[in-house]
Amino acid sequence: MTQTERRIYLIQKLIDENSRYRELSVPSGEGEQKRLLRSLMNVRRPLPIDEDFIRVQDEYLKEETAKKGITDIDGLIPIEDGIYLWQGDITTLRCDAIVNAANSGMTGCYVPCHACIDNCIHTYAGVQLRLKCAEIMKKQGHEEKTGGAKLTPAYNLPCKYVLHTVGPIIYGSVNKNDRELLASCYRSCLELAKENGINSVAFCCISTGEFHFPNELAAEIAVDTVRKCKGDIEVIFNVFKEVDYEIYRSLLG
Repeated sequence: MTQTERRIYLIQKLIDENSRYRELSVPSGEGEQKRLLRSLMNVRRPLPIDEDFIRVQDEYLKEETAKKGITDIDGLIPIEDGIYLWQGDITTLRCDAIVNAANSGMTGCYVPCHACIDNCIHTYAGVQLRLKCAEIMKKQGHEEKTGGAKLTPAYNLPCKYVLHTVGPIIYGSVNKNDRELLASCYRSCLELAKENGINSVAFCCISTGEFHFPNELAAEIAVDTVRKCKGDIEVIFNVFKEVDYEIYRSLLG
């Protein structure tokens, strides 16, 4: 199957799966098809699906990621001992684990094509990730607490694992508890990584997007906590925006 054939197959399977989508049809344009497929994946509940869908989806997602270009940690130059700074799409990074800035429900972002990292990671990992997260949350029996972390396979991402952590949400000024909770996100991820033999971790800018933690303060807490807690783990600070790149460059020297 070509990528177009795979995409159309996946869209049609998701439309057929839910009676609410009976009026939908597969658009002719590639961009519209990609947006519809992502939207259908984003809103889909964490449910099992047949093996044919998984096989075609996995082939499709891996080729899409390959087209974007994969960056390997081995090709990066550390900015200080065991610490890297890299600007790019975290879903294209090959290392042991990447960190997802999750919400307390822990099953991903359900807003179609939302630009948050939670949505991007779940989109390119595939529908298996949401189902796995749902299984973890069902077993836990309650929402994830801020500052903790959970580990899942990465499925179709170039990395091996995803570390999911819930950062603090800032409604006004940042207080001492907010600072401690954000530091706890970094500590929890590193502790879980050590427990599972993970040697390299890429951190996104936790809580600085939809959760409104000030970028510069968040970066200061991230760098300080990682320096104190990383041990032998190689850490990549992954940024997407130029403003965050400049902040981390200044902090790391």
